Amino acid sequence: MKTDIEIANSVQLKNISDIAKSLNINDNDLENYGKYIAKIPLKYIDNKKAEKSNLILVTSVSPTKAGIGKTTVSIGLALGLNKIGKKAIVALREPSLGPCFGIKGGACGGGYAQVLPMEKINLHFTGDFHAVTTAHNMITALMDNYFYQNRATVPPLKQVLWKRVLDINDRGLRNIVTGLGGTANGIPQEAGFDITPASEIMAILCLATDVEDLRRRIDNILLGITADNKEFYVKDLGISGSIVALLLDAIKPNLVQTTENTPAIIHGGPFANIAHGCNTIIATKMALSLGDYVITEAGFGADLGGEKFFDIKCRNLGIYPKLVVLVATCAGIRLHGMENIDQHVENLRKFNKNIVIAFNRYAQDTDEEIEALVSHCKNDLGLPCVINDAFLNGGEGAVKLAETIVNQIENNYTGNNPDAVYSLEDDVKTKIENICKKVYRASTVTYASKALKKLQEIEKNPYYKNFPVCIAKTQYSFSDDPTLYGTPKDFVFTISDIVINRGSEFIVPIAGSMLRMPGLPKEPCANKIDVVNGKIEGLS
Repeated sequence: MKTDIEIANSVQLKNISDIAKSLNINDNDLENYGKYIAKIPLKYIDNKKAEKSNLILVTSVSPTKAGIGKTTVSIGLALGLNKIGKKAIVALREPSLGPCFGIKGGACGGGYAQVLPMEKINLHFTGDFHAVTTAHNMITALMDNYFYQNRATVPPLKQVLWKRVLDINDRGLRNIVTGLGGTANGIPQEAGFDITPASEIMAILCLATDVEDLRRRIDNILLGITADNKEFYVKDLGISGSIVALLLDAIKPNLVQTTENTPAIIHGGPFANIAHGCNTIIATKMALSLGDYVITEAGFGADLGGEKFFDIKCRNLGIYPKLVVLVATCAGIRLHGMENIDQHVENLRKFNKNIVIAFNRYAQDTDEEIEALVSHCKNDLGLPCVINDAFLNGGEGAVKLAETIVNQIENNYTGNNPDAVYSLEDDVKTKIENICKKVYRASTVTYASKALKKLQEIEKNPYYKNFPVCIAKTQYSFSDDPTLYGTPKDFVFTISDIVINRGSEFIVPIAGSMLRMPGLPKEPCANKIDVVNGKIEGLS
């Protein structure tokens, strides 16, 4: 079979203006990035239409290191829905260069279910990630400059809570010292880098509803603690206007197309293991305004991206999905066992949602494995389980999945009556423990001294009372131990630190040894990427 990039290069792309016309977007409103990519102005968001459209969430069982194929299923489902005459749009996150050149590769789907042009989307795209990186680091530079220029009259922060970011996996930058080499080079201090998808600017971009909300959230970013124990914010620097200026293009969603020339909107890119793992609210509302069925995904398993989608994104979006697709694979079941599906289903049922299992078929899967999985889902869980063959057959391979989902939405949808794992009125500790015990199945939650101190500070500040929590933990286990596969029960879950994202308005408890700047594997994907005769090869 052809590689992903060979398939992508074989597709005859339509001009992006033709894709826009199919959504009734005026060609003059597009901001073109070449022939096949464009940004859409925010005026095309129609809140009333968005509330009436059908939102479908795609999440998954606990993944393997190669993933489960949620993006391929999401794109394939959009293709299948369009095949059966539905006006469907897939709304995805933007890929990060970190995993693209690291362990996982790109994030444009695979086989005959891809978003295109995949090499541009996987690499620099429209520059949104660069804008987020620049805006974040601009805040750091301006903060450092403020305390350097006023060092004679303003004492330095006793606690700096704002790092730098970079969209590259680089373990050597996790902890560094800046300002060395004499006073002309700044004030020496400990610092470090997170990866760009973990940036609070990324979270803010994904949760902001418009430019003014973006500005408000940027103003509220907590940068550190002063010597007299006061919080120091971006608004204290008076720089929010310049940061908004850097993000003014990045806030607009990106329009591209699939391997079958159907519309796709791609925007924002937080990871679900270290952030909230969903595309932007603006892009989701835009897709819901322009299409009748919108498929979006939440990163990694349903214990991470799925929970955060409901408890964080939907609370901000004000719209809940009408159905959840849980993606499973034989590789995932071999690693985690059949009970892993059961626990994810049990968790998703807490949100009162219809569920369809999408079995993502791979060439090495045996008939016996597939039959066992389908039988278990139908007979033991009472759920539809449909094989997805979009990787090999594009939209035709997802027609049955599309028909099943439309039938569930049209005939079994009982209205938006979502529950949540916790109430926003709960204290932060209760929110954390509800997730750890009800979703992960921990018996006990313990807190390192640093986390406990932060927790006490948060509880004293009424401003943080109604913030949701966004737990950063390994994607490979329900626990905080990445080697504890399957469905562990009655384990101790450790919170090692807590980060206050005051601008994005959630609290980030960091579990175990979870790192917000990944490292590269022994054989990174970068080793396979090359340019031959002017064309990029090796991307997947």
